[in-house]
Amino acid sequence: MGTDIRGFPECRSTYRTLDVDDASRHAAISLDLLYGGRDYEAFGCLFGVRNHAGFRPLAGHRDLPPDAAAGTRAEFGLWGRDAHGASWIGWPELTRVDWSEPAERPDERADLYRRGADGDWVFSGKVFPDRPDRAEGETWERDGVLLRMGRMTRREAVPADGEWRPVWATMGALAEVHGDENVRLVVWFDN
Repeated sequence: MGTDIRGFPECRSTYRTLDVDDASRHAAISLDLLYGGRDYEAFGCLFGVRNHAGFRPLAGHRDLPPDAAAGTRAEFGLWGRDAHGASWIGWPELTRVDWSEPAERPDERADLYRRGADGDWVFSGKVFPDRPDRAEGETWERDGVLLRMGRMTRREAVPADGEWRPVWATMGALAEVHGDENVRLVVWFDN
């Protein structure tokens, strides 16, 4: 059974608001409309869920924020016991991430490479190794594929031009209008 991510970019509206501290948060758009993937590397890097790559999560298991938007709370409530790993991360945090930072430990899985049309090895995914005692940097061939034990960087887990780009673009646009400190992403997971 796979794990999927749910949630909303949220924004505290500051446009035409006299008292910013009293402004309520709004669920801007469902994450389902911005992100269509099931990317365990990103889930682990960002929120510590399915963290096979060994990252120190940027925002691991913070729970729903106490001031979560009404729409976010309502949707989260619909998931009931199936919802887990709730967390959130603010736009200011995301803008300060060192995307070159490596995972804290080597990945539990091996990088899998297949021969491309030109004969060179091409990354094809991740698999659990045939033995648990494989060392970081170890490379071996099996059944016509090349396998390598390694350590990912945050940028490899969340590519700048990857599936998270629409989420970051939406949050960035909201931050331009309402200020960085008023934008965050609230998420939870289901199996």
